[in-house]
Amino acid sequence: MEYRTLGRTGLKLPILSFGASSLGQEFRAVDINEALRAVRVALDLGMNFIDTSPFYGRGMSEVLLGVALRGVPRDSYILGSKLGRYDRDHFDFSAKRVVESVDVSLHRMGVEYLDIMLCHDIEFVDMVQIVEETLPALRKVQQQGKVRWVGISGYPMNIFRYVLERTSLDVSLSYNHYTLQNTMLGDLVPYLKSKEVGIMNAAPFSARLLTNAPLPPWHKATPLVRAACKQAAEHCRNKGVDIAQLALQFSIRHPDMTTCITGSADPGRVAQWVEWASKPLDEELLREVQAILEPIHNWFYVEGRPENNDAPIRPG
Repeated sequence: MEYRTLGRTGLKLPILSFGASSLGQEFRAVDINEALRAVRVALDLGMNFIDTSPFYGRGMSEVLLGVALRGVPRDSYILGSKLGRYDRDHFDFSAKRVVESVDVSLHRMGVEYLDIMLCHDIEFVDMVQIVEETLPALRKVQQQGKVRWVGISGYPMNIFRYVLERTSLDVSLSYNHYTLQNTMLGDLVPYLKSKEVGIMNAAPFSARLLTNAPLPPWHKATPLVRAACKQAAEHCRNKGVDIAQLALQFSIRHPDMTTCITGSADPGRVAQWVEWASKPLDEELLREVQAILEPIHNWFYVEGRPENNDAPIRPG
């Protein structure tokens, strides 16, 4: 496994990290024993950064991680969680909840500190609160040693500029924005580097859009986007390659993105991803797939409050 340094934090993360949203049954019902084994397989294969949130499974992900990590030396893995989002429509970024949320996450996972704590999906609230209340409260928790590094996560790209123009961050997490279909995070890299912010990418498969698996019912892809991605998947299949392999290899290759986070409660799938990451990327196939996806390149959707989103919305 290759490792890269996360901004100014000094943390060295694997280029492929374990996302524990799968443990919260965000995509399907999971077998608990398999889910626990998936965590251990990830650690054994070098995916020693784990990303979770109290939102994933409404606490289930953190609780299962607490079980999976029992007996594992704390200095052998890097652990990140989030705060502020607790259910589909339940958000609380108050200073009081910041303190409570950190303590609850520590208790669930049975650890004394978190390496990374992110404000989760900040586009759903007035971001003035994030800058003026949430992050200052989180910095105080950081000074207590319960959290080592602080940042934000979310979908719209402009949330990062909004916050960084008003305060500082240690790290950032963007998802669905550095994939075969959407490379907008790549355009933001120079700005983030100028602010010395560690850059984490997540969701190389764009919630199954760049796989052969059926999309979850909540997926926002339009008919045009679905059709183009299906065509790309069929083209890969005709070349004897799973489009998911190409998608993962593409999303981990950017040298300025420290890690790409993806997760599964299937140990075999986790092992397969690590195998794919070690293989050379087929540059010719990549060009062919990018040509198929060009009509929908950088298509995105609205998430959270309209005023917190990028404009104009891309056609598709």
